[in-house]
Amino acid sequence: MNIAKIEENVQKLMADWSKDTFLYDLLLAYGQPKAAITRLKKGTYNLSKEKGEVLWKKKVFFKAAPKGDLHDIIDEAKKNSAIRNQEPRFLIVTDYKTFLAIDTKTSTSLDIQFEQLKKHFDFFLPLGGFEKVGVQIENPADVKAAEKMAKLYDQIKTDNPSISGKKLNELNVFLSRLLFCYFAEDTGIFEKGAFTSSIASHSKTDGSDLAQYLDRMFDALNSKDRRKFPAYLQAFPYVNGGLLAAKIKSPKFSASARRLLIECGELNWSAINPDIFGSMIQAVVHPDQRGGMGMHYTSVPNILKVIKPLFIDELYDEFEKSKENYIKLERLLGKIYGMAFFDPACGSGNFLIITYKELRKLEMSIFQAKQELKGQQ
Repeated sequence: MNIAKIEENVQKLMADWSKDTFLYDLLLAYGQPKAAITRLKKGTYNLSKEKGEVLWKKKVFFKAAPKGDLHDIIDEAKKNSAIRNQEPRFLIVTDYKTFLAIDTKTSTSLDIQFEQLKKHFDFFLPLGGFEKVGVQIENPADVKAAEKMAKLYDQIKTDNPSISGKKLNELNVFLSRLLFCYFAEDTGIFEKGAFTSSIASHSKTDGSDLAQYLDRMFDALNSKDRRKFPAYLQAFPYVNGGLLAAKIKSPKFSASARRLLIECGELNWSAINPDIFGSMIQAVVHPDQRGGMGMHYTSVPNILKVIKPLFIDELYDEFEKSKENYIKLERLLGKIYGMAFFDPACGSGNFLIITYKELRKLEMSIFQAKQELKGQQ
């Protein structure tokens, strides 16, 4: 049975369904054998003796719950050792108004109105033999920001044709400062939109005074004593660290470059991955490295495609096998703490940053598992 046929089956089911047969019809829609469903109906395959419940080993746990909080009910099912021992792929709880489901293999969940199930038929495709692939979608905000920054860089180079050598390095530092300010005004370091609106309000539209204004702003950000600066610059906080320490002159700006700088600031930087921006900037300042469709950096999903099969997947497999054993969890933590990573082609360090973040996620999962085992004692 192909995916199109499964979608058609689910559409038909949701157009005319019955509480008495809903689960069985749903399983049939995904191509589960009729003989097996018959045995499930008769109770041969149903390992639950509770009314309104169906527990099919390795397949599904289903509970029709007309009363109570569905979220509490599905959480209880997730923790129930009798259910977990049968290793159902899916946990489903519904009152036929709300529909909740958990894929126990991928730890993904579904929380929708019952009638919306036809739009989410793909969630249960593993029942039809179509395993989900752990591929993450590229973040469109990352792509858009990379494209905008590349345009800004190109315009600055056009406006400053003499930039080369040491000046090119200074331009890279300047771009890094811009990135910090963009993130700062969307993540709470600055007031919301403060950096971009300040540029729009305090510089000429032709860009002729923008370099001087930015030099003064960066000086203010790097100064503990704010009294020598006007009130609109004193409103920005002192920024500790080396990013703003060096005295470099900002490049000249044209009206086009000023407009692009403001457009970059109007993006939602809180939705952009800072993890990969180092490599994005590397690509921006080397136009020959830019790929089509704006994908001129090693994105987080592509990094995961490398590191997951190398070691992350293996560590998670070990974690799954150790979940019920406190000592094994301790050993796994020791193993992680003893690991060392070397990236011989390290540029901006984004592979190492993502590796660290993924290991921290696993570490937190281990801590949680240990806490749950302590609570059972």
